[in-house]
Amino acid sequence: MVKEPRPGRVKTRLGRDIGLTTAAWWFRHQTCRLIRRLDDPRWQIILAVSPDREGLQSRIWPEHITRLPQGPGNLGERMARMLRSTPGPTLVIGADIPAITNAHISEAFKALNRNASILGPAPDGGYWLVGLKHPARAPRTLFQDVRWSTEHALEDSAKTLPKPTALTTTLQDVDTAKDL
Repeated sequence: MVKEPRPGRVKTRLGRDIGLTTAAWWFRHQTCRLIRRLDDPRWQIILAVSPDREGLQSRIWPEHITRLPQGPGNLGERMARMLRSTPGPTLVIGADIPAITNAHISEAFKALNRNASILGPAPDGGYWLVGLKHPARAPRTLFQDVRWSTEHALEDSAKTLPKPTALTTTLQDVDTAKDL
């Protein structure tokens, strides 16, 4: 899940601390590093981009990476749509987590062999990863009534996921200058 890194459109909380242009610059470079690092033949990377039209046409991301529009709705509606659009075990990750490695992704896919879903907690009560073993069978209530951008996001999301749900490594996302 990525947004085209334009000042004022991406990382606005970080932008309040370091400036909107600097925050967009950081996100652009963070996203490019993350894609290069995770580009691995064991899985397919698909970028769910926003805004739909501009993100699909952006030259920021590598051309060989598939891009799909996120479409309308809140974060939960957009993530549910992306998950349901895939045929097999699928992970959705945030692009603002500098510490993600191939080992984290591999570990998460292994956990989906034994569980219906997985969450990667963030220290602030949110999460950096969510995955489903059978995304086409996701419940209609997936991500409903989640209090996004609060310390309740992980707890609320977990209630909507198919069971059993595994937890993987806790990783820090970047929302403020302190997080950097």
